[in-house]
Amino acid sequence: MKTLADHTLLYDEECPMCNLYTAGFIKANMLDNQGRKPFVNITTEEENYIDIQRAKNEIALVDTQNKRVYYGIESLLKVIGNSFPWMEKLGNWKPINYFLKKLYKFISYNRKVIVPSKLKIEHKINCIPDFNIKYRLFYIAFATLFTALVLFQYAELIVFLPKATFVREILLATGQIGFQALFIQKLDKHKQLNYIGNLVTVSIIGSLLLIPILFLNCYFNLNEYFIIAWFGLIVNFMIYEHYRRISLLELPKYLTLTWILYRILALAIILNF
Repeated sequence: MKTLADHTLLYDEECPMCNLYTAGFIKANMLDNQGRKPFVNITTEEENYIDIQRAKNEIALVDTQNKRVYYGIESLLKVIGNSFPWMEKLGNWKPINYFLKKLYKFISYNRKVIVPSKLKIEHKINCIPDFNIKYRLFYIAFATLFTALVLFQYAELIVFLPKATFVREILLATGQIGFQALFIQKLDKHKQLNYIGNLVTVSIIGSLLLIPILFLNCYFNLNEYFIIAWFGLIVNFMIYEHYRRISLLELPKYLTLTWILYRILALAIILNF
């Protein structure tokens, strides 16, 4: 790989995705050993030429020699394009660049509900992205549709349940949001959507963990009790993950109990109607 020297990525050290790909750039020698630095370690001098607010939303790549700063997709294409010029050229083609920018913002604006972290008050500055209601609602809608699709496929494997329909699974997934919303009405809209973002992320995680069983069942006739046991295991993990997230968000612990209550009520309705 061709190393892009004298350039530093200012990454969110609390974000596992940011940690992973910036470390990957260094390991692949696309950046030198000084090629990344935690955002919270920005110096006073750097604050003079870096758009701090924009860098919270779009990872900044600093040309330390010329004091030029690239942001978001532009910064990533700069690093990758140094080793693979054709990829930078393709990524800058208008239709693809438009899509990449939208995808980047979709992930970046939601990264704190995808992987939440506790705010460290000892840091003078933080790398929390702006709250963008459009991208948050889009994320919630995407997560709901994805969850419903996976659960629809998985429910078809459990023969003792009434025949699954996609509409039923959509109603169950959106019902979970509506049910939990009843217990967070006293929170401001920002905190409500942060919680719901975490709520649907837990559902995405559970759905992703069910997908291997769907693939295996395409090639092997899996035992129904194994399928049910796996589902139960995943539900228990989701309960733990939900509790962990509301603890990080410093929200009432009873939200996990209401989450469980909804699941019980939903199962009772499915079995009786």
